[in-house]
Amino acid sequence: MLLNILKNYKIILGSRSPRRKYLLEELGIEFEVTPAKSFDETYPKDLDRDEISSHLAKLKSLVFKDYLKNDTILITADTIVWLKNKVIGKPETFNDAVNILKKLSGNCHQVITGVCITDLNKQVTFSSKTDVFFKELSLEEIQYYIKKYKPFDKAGAYGIQEWIGYIGIKKIIGSFYNVMGLPIQKLYCELERFCEK
Repeated sequence: MLLNILKNYKIILGSRSPRRKYLLEELGIEFEVTPAKSFDETYPKDLDRDEISSHLAKLKSLVFKDYLKNDTILITADTIVWLKNKVIGKPETFNDAVNILKKLSGNCHQVITGVCITDLNKQVTFSSKTDVFFKELSLEEIQYYIKKYKPFDKAGAYGIQEWIGYIGIKKIIGSFYNVMGLPIQKLYCELERFCEK
């Protein structure tokens, strides 16, 4: 069983995200959190939509190269929201968040999370994509959500596990946990393969 194998390793989650920390804890893996320092999050403009988040997760892993020892496995991840051929980032202001949620309202967008698993000898990256369908949101609903939940640390200006997800999301196609920030079932399977090599 993977959990027994991972006891032989020191697992590092390179992320500031409380959602990623929560999901990895729920998987039953013992790990420590080392928040990523800031790094240049620009990416080549010719990257395919499905490659952007994996590329950024791999860039994050470079920040932690000094932490890697023989018995260390590092997990880094990055999530993007994709709408109408554009990446939708994190809002910087209240008005940014309002404008982002207005764009998502009544539309389908993709949430793509890239994950990078690294040790001293090898590295694998993978991604997971989920289609998210929002109902038409009223301005009152949007403003209430932003004032109460302050989603300024979230790509796309929302958390699926919060009020806006309960009232606004009609359906998803793909992994719910991917939208939270970590495709946890896929990560479990990839860690199994990673430890077998």
